[in-house]
Amino acid sequence: MTDSTAIALLSGGLDSATAAALAQEAGCRVIGLSFDYGQRHRRELQAAAAIAEALNLAEHHTISVNLASWGGSSLTDSAQALPVDGVQDGVIPSTYVPGRNTVFISIGLSLAEARGADRLVLGVNAVDYSGYPDCRPDYLDAFQTLADLSSKVGREGRGPRLWAPLVEWSKQKIVEEALRLGVPIERSWSCYSGGDHPCGVCDSCRIRDAALQAAGRPDLCSSASR
Repeated sequence: MTDSTAIALLSGGLDSATAAALAQEAGCRVIGLSFDYGQRHRRELQAAAAIAEALNLAEHHTISVNLASWGGSSLTDSAQALPVDGVQDGVIPSTYVPGRNTVFISIGLSLAEARGADRLVLGVNAVDYSGYPDCRPDYLDAFQTLADLSSKVGREGRGPRLWAPLVEWSKQKIVEEALRLGVPIERSWSCYSGGDHPCGVCDSCRIRDAALQAAGRPDLCSSASR
């Protein structure tokens, strides 16, 4: 990967920031790509911009794709309650956004081909969010096949590779790698709500806080930010 260019999908959360930092450590020139998809709040987009600046990314683009137009998720429909009961095995949570990663990866591949990037960096994680169908290794493998068939560079054997270094990591390991890499964890945003401070009770906050506690950094937990 040395001296290569990578497109990093940057949500503003801890996982995507860590994946982008790993690409930089591997020698990539990293271009960030974020999405205004009609999510409930702007905090994660503000966080994505802050992380792009802190990591000194080569470029950072924010694209509007309003998936909230047809709802289908508690992240895009404020009438739906956000989950606070924890991740349940075998249950796809209401925070799943129909087609979100498929849309995001497709646009990322477009930018990658336009910029001559050979890597599309994804912060997806199948361990803590096993209910999401578009965060699993078999989905990524299938999408790689599609990526190779759907572009000029792919047909020429030079298509960008989907790279998801965190896909089978625990959240604690992600936190530990973020700390090692100097990722500005305090500037990231994982909370499903958009208040002044993380709510501390949604599933995303609880998973993140538990990992921070296990990694010895309770000072970065939701309760510490209040």
